[in-house]
Amino acid sequence: MEQEPTGARRRLGAELRRLRVNAGLKLEDAAGGVGCSTSKISRLENGKGVPRPADVAALVEVYGGVAGVEAEMLERLVTESRTRGWWEPFTEGLRSDPHFLPSPGRYAAAESDATAVAAFDLTVLHGLLQTPAYAHAALRARLPGRPDWEIDQLVRLRGRRHEALTATPPLVLDAVVDEAVLARATGGPAVMAEQLDRLLTLSGLPDVTLRVLPFGAGPQRAHAGRFAILTVPDELGPDVVHTEGHAGESFLESPADLRTYREVFDEVRDAALDEDASRAAVSAHRDAHRSAVDDGPDERDVRTSS
Repeated sequence: MEQEPTGARRRLGAELRRLRVNAGLKLEDAAGGVGCSTSKISRLENGKGVPRPADVAALVEVYGGVAGVEAEMLERLVTESRTRGWWEPFTEGLRSDPHFLPSPGRYAAAESDATAVAAFDLTVLHGLLQTPAYAHAALRARLPGRPDWEIDQLVRLRGRRHEALTATPPLVLDAVVDEAVLARATGGPAVMAEQLDRLLTLSGLPDVTLRVLPFGAGPQRAHAGRFAILTVPDELGPDVVHTEGHAGESFLESPADLRTYREVFDEVRDAALDEDASRAAVSAHRDAHRSAVDDGPDERDVRTSS
């Protein structure tokens, strides 16, 4: 199966790490053998950056060389690692921001490697669940100074990510949503009514599980901030926790971090409503937003103000 470049880079990194370990060499030995820094070897082994064929060939020679099927596999991975990812046309030309848009395509790339996502959100819905109008409102609030074309590009990127939920095999999504997300009028009541209708539809997919953490559940450890745990195939590397905050985003891979966030997710999942009660809560908030629409126009509705 053809791999996305991020997956190929992680697989290539894992193979290079295996060859180095089998050769009995440390990072310092590999770096000295090819005349580069240990950080460069580490980045290659972690699947970060675009590998140069000459660098990979030099490392393989230091490790004792490979032949036959193994050599063909490495050559294929190098080629695939240097291709453009599907997300890159959506992020081309976007200005990065260290706090609110540090790397526009990095999460999409990591999500492309994943087979499952477990997410907790307490401000806005996870990107995989958002309608275009809702995504536009959420992104505009987060990036107030950006031109419309940049917001539109990011909205299209989120729309493209949605295809994973109906792919073969589909991405498995286990989402816990704080009730405040359902009540908050992101984009105005008309946008919210449409968004919650969409949420009910998505919750009916066989590989999507939606639970609502009700106001009555009280504060949870999870309220420290939104996060997503990405399950990644072993051959592509470790699982990843993605977090966001005012200091930017983080990708955590250590066993201790993964263990902590899995515990926190299990706790908040247990405190949430079951699936049927969650759908009922979503329906109730949708109806409340619809009633607000019926009461009159709302100037915050992005579909009438943009």
